[in-house]
Amino acid sequence: MKRRMINSLLGVVLVVVTVFCVPLALVEKQSIVNAANNRVDAEAVRVLGLVESRLAAGEPVTGEKFATQVTTGSFVTVDIPGQPLIAAGRPVDGPAITATEEGASGETVTVSQSREDVDHEIGNMLLLLGVVALLAVQAAVALAVWQSKRLARPLTELAETAERLGSGDPRPQGRRYGVPELDRIAEVLDTSAERIARMLTAERRLAADASHQLRTPLTALSMRLEEITTLAEDPATVREEATIGLQQVERLTDVVQRLLTNQRDPNNPTAVSFPLDDVLRQQVEEWGPTLREGGRRLDLDGLHDARVIGTPGTVAQVLATLIENSLMHGAGTITVRVRRSGTSVVTEVQDEGVGVPAELGNRVFERAVSGRNSTGIGLAVARDLAEADGGRLELLSLHPPVFALFLSQSRSTG
Repeated sequence: MKRRMINSLLGVVLVVVTVFCVPLALVEKQSIVNAANNRVDAEAVRVLGLVESRLAAGEPVTGEKFATQVTTGSFVTVDIPGQPLIAAGRPVDGPAITATEEGASGETVTVSQSREDVDHEIGNMLLLLGVVALLAVQAAVALAVWQSKRLARPLTELAETAERLGSGDPRPQGRRYGVPELDRIAEVLDTSAERIARMLTAERRLAADASHQLRTPLTALSMRLEEITTLAEDPATVREEATIGLQQVERLTDVVQRLLTNQRDPNNPTAVSFPLDDVLRQQVEEWGPTLREGGRRLDLDGLHDARVIGTPGTVAQVLATLIENSLMHGAGTITVRVRRSGTSVVTEVQDEGVGVPAELGNRVFERAVSGRNSTGIGLAVARDLAEADGGRLELLSLHPPVFALFLSQSRSTG
């Protein structure tokens, strides 16, 4: 591209120089020749005037005095009827410019000057035009090189940006070049880079959320299956445990579906009216083996038979995250308390541990923020799920730690 731009601009300049310099050279040459002819004609008229004035005064047109009045570089001949031919000056060698004038008494004056000075002047003029043309071509080449670099560098950078986008590096460059067309391309690429970055971030976030949210249910399901294998001789118990296991699988499916739904459309309405006690009993059943194994206990307290508006699977997932958080970072009995607050039903999860460090506070809901050696994803995902379901998740107390899930109560709540 650089070579094409240089050749194009150089070709344009050469055409302009040719169109401008050739006519100018012809005009200037003719002007120089005309000026020389005019000088010779003027000299012939002047000499003729001298001759006529001498003839009128009865003076002879001879001698050194007359020769001194002839312009240097001119060769003059005077032809007077009845007299010998009179010559003054040095004869011209080579091409000459000649002018002849006739007087009233029949005298003829001829003036000749060498063309050498004229040719020299024409040569200087052509040399000057050549130098100007050469300087113009050099300036055009320099301008073409500069302009080609100015345009080629942005195109190269834009190509590199597009290549980076294709290789998975969506960092916007934010470069502008002062050329509207190139700036428009750069702006579109930066916008695309930001969009791709958001998509990649969302995909990574979905993968992290899904892996975190599925970890605990899969662990509980694994423990349930282990219990089934140890109770193979009791068909009724096996059947009961298998039924609970199938319910857990259905909830896992609901969790995955919910995560995908929130990823595609965070505003997708799926809330319904349902009894909160069903979700609480489900949590007691699912967390029972894990709590017993750790010497912990889960107590239900407060309001019963409350109906709330939300998605059962989402509410279960949020409560499971809070219970898991108390199990991992807390101590003692975990208490799940239900109460009313205005038009909301509040489900509080509390344990007897040391609580949340004061320097963290509500930052525990931020991603990658954790008071222990954990991922810091669970509470952030739980808050996102609660808000997507029309509720909200808050930290009511640091010591003891009390997390509260606020849900709208159904009109049929008793």
